[in-house]
Amino acid sequence: MNSVPTYDLYGEISGAKTELWLHCETIPSRSRLHHWEIRLHRHERFFQILYISAGAGDVVFGDNRQAIRPHSVVTVPPGLNHGFRFSKDIDGLVVTTLLSSLKTIPGDASRFGEWLAEPHVTWLDPSNEDAAYIAMTLRRLGRTFDERRQGRNDLLDAYLTSALQLTFRLSSQEGESQGSARENERRIELLNDLIQRHFRSRKPASFYAEALGISPTHLNRIVRPMTGQGTHELITRKLIDEAKRELVFTFASVQEIGDRFGFADPAYFSRFFLKETGETPRAWRIAQRKTLGL
Repeated sequence: MNSVPTYDLYGEISGAKTELWLHCETIPSRSRLHHWEIRLHRHERFFQILYISAGAGDVVFGDNRQAIRPHSVVTVPPGLNHGFRFSKDIDGLVVTTLLSSLKTIPGDASRFGEWLAEPHVTWLDPSNEDAAYIAMTLRRLGRTFDERRQGRNDLLDAYLTSALQLTFRLSSQEGESQGSARENERRIELLNDLIQRHFRSRKPASFYAEALGISPTHLNRIVRPMTGQGTHELITRKLIDEAKRELVFTFASVQEIGDRFGFADPAYFSRFFLKETGETPRAWRIAQRKTLGL
């Protein structure tokens, strides 16, 4: 297996630019020379930020590959094997800065330092104020780098710090949202299991919310966007589906089936079934058995 090369800037011998503390260039300016592919490499002393303003592609971090899309920021810590493959319409900036120039060193005890030590792809939602500010700040950093006017280094430092801190904030919020989504998926799985075990006793939504340790309102807020139904509707749908199955595949009377599902009054079960399906249990059973040839 070939060793992964170490560069300051991709394709240039490490250590050749010892005066460099920050460099900025467009993504096409270098990737075009390499047929839009930056092969696996690493930087020992440098931290990189890529701002993707247009085009697409993917990035490889070690053994992992992630898609990149317009309006996103890619951050790459030093010492990490990484590479890129870009579409020919790619546009944006690459900012390469000395590790020692960062306000916080990757891996220190702060949340920001821990974040800097790991690679990230952070999408910049154009409608988000912080995201729009990050994009503007990185574009201004690029223009300031090219202008080489008085006060340039101070401005570059301020832009770099602002862009990184705000990207960290957005990335952390995105991670929290993903964590919440995973937690909600777990709750839906637990809810389905609870419904499977208790639907015959016709427990109310509050019973399931209490079992999950959250309020009925909170449970409903989780269930509706993930299933398209409220908690009560989800419970009812399970009961109706099982009642239909028994009406078709068993010879139990409508009264017996209603009783199995907690309806002591057969008339109430018939009204409940009619409300949910538009047919009485008996009419539904006859039609379905005829359709199935039973």
